[in-house]
Amino acid sequence: MTNPADTPIRQASVGYTQPEADCLLVRLAGSWTLKEGIPSIDEFSRRITGKTPIRQIRFDGRDITRWDTSLLAFLTRLMGQARQQGMTPDLDGLPEGVRRLLDLAAAVPPKQNTGRGDTQTGMIAQIGAITLEYLRGAPEMVRFLGEVTLSFGRLLRGKAQFRRTDLLLIIQDVGPQALPIVSLISFLVGLIVAYMGAVQLAQFGAQIYIANLVGIGMVREMGALMTGIIMAGRTGASFAAQLGTMQVNEEIDAFRTLGISPMDFLVMPRMLALIFVMPLLTLYSDLVGMLAGLLVAKTTFDIGTFEYYHQTVHALDLTQFAVGISKGTTYGILIAIAGCLRGMQCGRSAQAVGEATTSAVVTSILFIVVAASVLTIIYQQLGI
Repeated sequence: MTNPADTPIRQASVGYTQPEADCLLVRLAGSWTLKEGIPSIDEFSRRITGKTPIRQIRFDGRDITRWDTSLLAFLTRLMGQARQQGMTPDLDGLPEGVRRLLDLAAAVPPKQNTGRGDTQTGMIAQIGAITLEYLRGAPEMVRFLGEVTLSFGRLLRGKAQFRRTDLLLIIQDVGPQALPIVSLISFLVGLIVAYMGAVQLAQFGAQIYIANLVGIGMVREMGALMTGIIMAGRTGASFAAQLGTMQVNEEIDAFRTLGISPMDFLVMPRMLALIFVMPLLTLYSDLVGMLAGLLVAKTTFDIGTFEYYHQTVHALDLTQFAVGISKGTTYGILIAIAGCLRGMQCGRSAQAVGEATTSAVVTSILFIVVAASVLTIIYQQLGI
């Protein structure tokens, strides 16, 4: 008895016959694997473009011993040329698995142009497309703000559906755990402001006013602004990723099914956490920035600690702190809105979670910059 394993496997081969004048029969035989190689289709191209017109292509695959993607690649190239000549190949003679895979490959829609890398689109057209995209998202944003307002109303009436332990955990995440990065950035910003101001003030022998410059700059603007940007990249992105992942896992749909408002249970604790924490982080950022200014004044310009402290206290008052805290609180509200909004708008795929996270950071920073400009103008007009 002959062992099947000892039977030699023929290499892939293809033959062409014409049982009818306008019909070409393609006979496939042997082992069609990547290891064996793929035959050329030059003979097929010559036959279908010859003098005798070919209107029908048929296949005979009864002698195929085994096959993999090499057979599919060969048939795809062959049928591509046939269709270019206006022919519709008849696949009935092929193995059933081959036919199913070819049908599946043909069912995949062609790749759409995503617009990336399109050098033909002008800058004005791109700006217009971005503007239209934001305008299309405006109704959904207004609806989200309305739901947040209703949720705050339920909170004031004591009917909000969220756990106090969740609020405490989120406060810990957005507050104490953010202190290291806030400390580093605030210290460096205070250092930069002190050095930049000192270079100009030294020309007039007014180095003592470094304390005024750093104190007022950090308390009114830089402390709240830098803290807001840090929290936008750290906390706003985190909110969007958490809520987006819950959208993908259909957890938010489960809350609605159970009669629990996602706005109360998920969005409200996150907004309250940032509202509570941002004023404290802003004050902490102000303090760190002023300490950095003290370091520059003491080591570079030989200004005493008491002199710096006295000048800072003389320059600042409660109004300056109120301005900075109000800005920080506003930035916290905007970051929470942007992060939660993008998270709730997230699609149902992993890619959508990444896009929602990126969009949350961009939207938060945009809101912060616009709010900083508007609030600065308002306070200046009011003489505050």
